[in-house]
Amino acid sequence: MDRLLHLLVQHPIAGGATILAIGLFMYLALINNRMCALPDDLAKITQPKWTEERLRETYTRLEKNPINVETTKAGLPPKLDRRYIVTGGCGLVGGYLVLQLLARGQSPESIRIVDFQKMHRKDMLESSARDVEVIHTDVSSPASTDAAFKKPWPKSVAKLPLTVFHTAAVIVPSDRTRSAYTFLERINIEGSKNILAASRRAGADVLVYTASASIAIRFVEFFISPWRMFRRGPRNFAQQLNEVDFFRPLRPFDQFYSAYAASKATAERIICDANCETLRTGSIRPANGIYGHPTDNTVGTPLNSAVMPAWAYKVVNSFVHGMNCSVAHLNFEAVLADPRSSTAPQAGRPFAVTDPNPPILFGDLWFAIEKLSVTPFRTMSLVAVQMLLLSYAIEAYIKLPQRFPVLKNILPPLTGDTKHLQPALFSIVTHLYATNDPVSKPVKEGGLDYRGLVQTMDGVTQELLDWNLEHQGLDKSAWIKYRSSVSMADEIENIGHAAKAMQK
Repeated sequence: MDRLLHLLVQHPIAGGATILAIGLFMYLALINNRMCALPDDLAKITQPKWTEERLRETYTRLEKNPINVETTKAGLPPKLDRRYIVTGGCGLVGGYLVLQLLARGQSPESIRIVDFQKMHRKDMLESSARDVEVIHTDVSSPASTDAAFKKPWPKSVAKLPLTVFHTAAVIVPSDRTRSAYTFLERINIEGSKNILAASRRAGADVLVYTASASIAIRFVEFFISPWRMFRRGPRNFAQQLNEVDFFRPLRPFDQFYSAYAASKATAERIICDANCETLRTGSIRPANGIYGHPTDNTVGTPLNSAVMPAWAYKVVNSFVHGMNCSVAHLNFEAVLADPRSSTAPQAGRPFAVTDPNPPILFGDLWFAIEKLSVTPFRTMSLVAVQMLLLSYAIEAYIKLPQRFPVLKNILPPLTGDTKHLQPALFSIVTHLYATNDPVSKPVKEGGLDYRGLVQTMDGVTQELLDWNLEHQGLDKSAWIKYRSSVSMADEIENIGHAAKAMQK
């Protein structure tokens, strides 16, 4: 301390700079401490820590009694005499919708998948889902969408009423730039408009949209006054995922945590506002991370990576299994199938949905993967605040060519995981918790009577069990590489860039 006072007296500029440097270091250390801590109030609503013993017991139980669409079909609402179009039906939620429709007795010819990708899920290819027609479609194109919806149906089902489950979307979760919004707008917003118009022309009377609970997320503010940071932590660091925002005016773009959330919120309003007597609509908001198949971002991305950089070990999150999300859609359809339901309290609104249990820690999720997977996996601990600072640098780099077009041909674009390390990422890798209170209410009380089929520990363990059965005994060169929804969005964006380049 004496040396610092001496430095201030003898060299005031150097002394002042030293004090500022020490203060900045202490401030960043405080932010890092808050980013890595579990607040007491959240600890009270979080599941007990996942131990290796509990995980092994769960794994052994599921080996004998696995969780899949067939073993959980008793929890599905009864079969309806209808035909179905499932946009994005080869994906995570859409795929489970197809499988659950078949499990409850729907014939393959009464279901049509409208998707940009081919059917690739093993559980679909090895079941009667392989007999479901898949129509390659670009939902951002009105002509392509109309062609898929207008294609004649088999005579046996042609006169049945039509339900549309619109799950197709592109996911770019960590970009908050207007440039990203322009890309997302083409598919998530304009695509939803095309689906809505095509549904009307095809005579559909029920349309259920897959939104995202991330719509409700506010951007987390880390760089706030030190005294507030010390007392309460970052602003918006803990948030509840619900539907409250829907009953208020749509927020401006800069009040969403990312361009993706803004695009999904806009599309949701378009679908819900279209609710009327002839086309009853509604929206399901799956809570933060959807999992249940190696193509997911929550469990699948770590499984497809031997090493995962991590800092959010004590961050609380609510997750939802794809089967739980799917059954919520079927619950919604059961309500909207009633021709009188357009004025029901459920119609024209969203419902958030999560697994039927308290939220968990990211650390427990990664611990389960590390302990149960037959393929190697480990996390690489990083300093949270360093990654936060780096994310701002990456975002600034990405924005440069957008602000100064002359730099587009000079600065190489960022690719892979690096481009996703932006500040918005820290708003979804934060404390986010949800409940099923509104969606689980009885129908007569305005809910959907939702009952989750799978608890999170069971769902994660089953996904790991399925992964192990596929990879047991395989050489590393034979490991199956799954494409996540985020990586697919990158591919779609690159295709768009290539098409524009060819037009020039």
